[in-house]
Amino acid sequence: MKDVLLTQQDLPGVLRSLFAELLGTFALTFVDAGGAVIAAVSHDAVTLAARSAASGLLVMAVIYAFGNLSGAHINPAVTFAFALRRDFPWRRVPFFVFGPFYWLAQVGGAVLAALFLLALFGNVDHLGATRPHYGTTSAFLMELALSCLLITVILNVATRLKVVGPNAALAAGGTVALCGLFAKPVSDASMNPARSLGPALVSGSLEQVWIYLAAPVLGALLAVLFMAILHGRRDPDEVEAATGDGS
Repeated sequence: MKDVLLTQQDLPGVLRSLFAELLGTFALTFVDAGGAVIAAVSHDAVTLAARSAASGLLVMAVIYAFGNLSGAHINPAVTFAFALRRDFPWRRVPFFVFGPFYWLAQVGGAVLAALFLLALFGNVDHLGATRPHYGTTSAFLMELALSCLLITVILNVATRLKVVGPNAALAAGGTVALCGLFAKPVSDASMNPARSLGPALVSGSLEQVWIYLAAPVLGALLAVLFMAILHGRRDPDEVEAATGDGS
């Protein structure tokens, strides 16, 4: 796989990938942040356990639906980790001035979901913006650990794509649900800069969003380090898992 400028032949496939990332991140933010908003307006009819399960199921569904189109990252930290592993072409990560940007598509999807929630319910519960509940330090370290766990699982499953196959979606979705079940009371268990940034931008609740931007990126760095220790050089299966088609 060569990191070169996009050609006209590349463009339709890349646009489909970007739309898949936008739509998938929209769905994730709508379900996860929407669960917090609906819990607030319904006096906790939607429990933390239900929100965690819903987010995990949504991640599983999106991977099944869009994995062959874009790799179904729906998370800038996952894209960053795949790029560090050289599984995902850097031209699709917004560090350069050319090519489409997965990160922009992911954040765009999250912002659109937050705007939709705003239209539905008004600015209730900061539109589900993620916030620390037991102090900044606890939330930061929790998000770092959760993000590292999630991305380590995703990267390790990617090395065995042909063995695990469709069950890769179960591993990622199950990890999201697991993390939410025990950690939402501490940090809201975001593990996803886009999911946190979208509602924060639209609701204007930006004071502590840095936690949910920095911690997942550091968690991704740790996960990539663990992968280097566990697996060394990348497996060709990782490329297919990251891009959806192995190209």
